[in-house]
Amino acid sequence: MQLYSRFLRPVLFRLGSGDAEVAHHRTIDALRLVGAAPGASTLRRLFAEDAPRTVFGLRFPNPVGLAAGMDKNGVALPGWAALGFGHVEVGTVTWHAQPGNPRPRLYRLPASQALINRMGFNNDGARALAARLRTAPVLPMPLGISIGKSKITPVENAVADYRASLVELYPYGDYFAVNVSSPNTPGLRGLQDRGLLDELLAELTGEATRLAYRGVPKPILVKIAPDLDDAAIGEVIEVCATRSVAGIIATNTTLSRDGLAPADVATGAEQGGLSGRPLARRALEVVSFVHRESAGTLPVIGVGGIGAPEDAVRLMDAGASLVQVYTGFIYAGPGLVRGISRAVRATGAAPGDR
Repeated sequence: MQLYSRFLRPVLFRLGSGDAEVAHHRTIDALRLVGAAPGASTLRRLFAEDAPRTVFGLRFPNPVGLAAGMDKNGVALPGWAALGFGHVEVGTVTWHAQPGNPRPRLYRLPASQALINRMGFNNDGARALAARLRTAPVLPMPLGISIGKSKITPVENAVADYRASLVELYPYGDYFAVNVSSPNTPGLRGLQDRGLLDELLAELTGEATRLAYRGVPKPILVKIAPDLDDAAIGEVIEVCATRSVAGIIATNTTLSRDGLAPADVATGAEQGGLSGRPLARRALEVVSFVHRESAGTLPVIGVGGIGAPEDAVRLMDAGASLVQVYTGFIYAGPGLVRGISRAVRATGAAPGDR
């Protein structure tokens, strides 16, 4: 991690005159080339660390996943595999292709090891992702697909919008994350309300059962916002239990600006969701609450504030079965993935296979 932070990260952070989105796209392009190279499988043997576990019926080679948002269109999947991830979640993808919000829309807050984004679900659309995954190589780890509502779709038509994406992408994902918690699509977070969420999940879990025919439906997970209070999270848990949802991803980005370093306060005024180190405490609280309130029956993927192996261990000790990284990966580099797996294996963190 020191090699990355001393040499590679400063180069990446200077690309595009400091435009974080330029560095993002250059990283994806580089990983796409890495994944296509003949030695990609050898590289995985260097980076990967075995710490296997089974969660919601899927076998993960280690507990560390790449969070949605990094590779929205699934263009660099073998590259992420080469870096040793235990799973990758692509998207968030919407039924309709959309450009997202105007740039600039991604900001670094280095003193806080954080990011603010208001990307707005920029992606090529569910049909384009399905076409790409149709010819993608077999991955050595599970693939998750995060689905969200298209911006042009009214909230009252959201169920049909989500369902169309699920049907199109169902053959290619190992699990599906229902994103109802991004702060950057108008009206989206309202889908976390009990009535709307129940309607949405009833349709999606029912559709997954129909698509599975007589087999076992692929897992449906729900990604929630850290800004919900305990009562609202409790309602989400109840709906998930009623609709046989396989797990919860906790958490998405936050609208709060608590915990920012003084040097980042000015940039922190930008609109969008905050991720990274300032989210660590809240993510830990939400993971612990979901694990406790569900009596450990609802697997949790912990996301938020993971910048070092010990952060992931704390989330797993609090009840997370798996973790995902995004912002921490940007600041700490690929060594973070192996470091977390080693720490988890050494400490025996996490409540075990689910």
